[in-house]
Amino acid sequence: MTLAIEAHGLTKRFKSTQALAGIDLEVEEGRVLGVLGPNGAGKTTAVRILATLLTPDSGSARVAGFDVVKQASDVRRSIGLTGQYASVDEDLTGVENLVMIGRLLDLSRIDAKARAAELLEEFDLTDAAKRLAKTYSGGMRRRLDLAASLIGRPSVVYLDEPTTGLDPGKRDDVWDMVRALVAKGTTVLLTTQYLEEADALANEITVIDHGRIIAHDTPQALKRQLGGQTLEVRPVVASDLPRVRQLLAQVGTREPEQPAPDLFSVPVADDGALSRVVGELAAEGIAVSELSLRLPSLDEVFYSLTGTANDAESTTLEGAAL
Repeated sequence: MTLAIEAHGLTKRFKSTQALAGIDLEVEEGRVLGVLGPNGAGKTTAVRILATLLTPDSGSARVAGFDVVKQASDVRRSIGLTGQYASVDEDLTGVENLVMIGRLLDLSRIDAKARAAELLEEFDLTDAAKRLAKTYSGGMRRRLDLAASLIGRPSVVYLDEPTTGLDPGKRDDVWDMVRALVAKGTTVLLTTQYLEEADALANEITVIDHGRIIAHDTPQALKRQLGGQTLEVRPVVASDLPRVRQLLAQVGTREPEQPAPDLFSVPVADDGALSRVVGELAAEGIAVSELSLRLPSLDEVFYSLTGTANDAESTTLEGAAL
């Protein structure tokens, strides 16, 4: 196993606030680590240390084999960083933005232009290459920002809430781009306020709370730790709802809930509840438009671990202090 990111005992304090209290992280090459946590948990602080933008008070970290303190310049040449908000220059065109980044990375003008053209095509921005970035939509700016972070062909990419403010369709586009990066062997560290994003992209998830790691595992394993499964039934005909509720009450571990007007759900102890309910529904001729048995959602796991609902990252607080 080759580690692209490894951190041991990282601590960071801002005056009276302990942002990180000794965290350990390991990410294998070509994998995606999702980092989750409540507002002010320390996620962005950890990313900034790993990106050499902050120095830890204690502990050590290596990225792409380089020490983030002693070999900071080597680390910077190995990484790409995309923050919550697109950081492109709005008064430059798309191609000018990318060429500028290439030149800052010491590419020749010819190589910078060639790399810019390659990325513009890859991110479906060729037709908009000569337009000012200020005319781009939010999704286009996000794609341009991600392209800019890849100019130097980094082996490790940090995505700090990369889809904040995007509509679901544009978010899916970014997800596809992340998957494409990983398919080429890039390692990704992802912080996100969207738990379904971590579920969709991350091979493993680390949950940070009050500067400490409180859980680390695959998304599926974290869900299993919470225990139990949920059976959901949505009948086609509304008049069948009372009977569906009675059936679920017979197999559930507690009283059924009604998360939607035409849907009942109940926690169950094992898979056998599904076959029992299917048999009863068929025997009584109750048609359903939805019937599912699922593990707890990542949102439910998050709440169980942290005791808080998932909220958007506090940019002001964590960006300035944590």
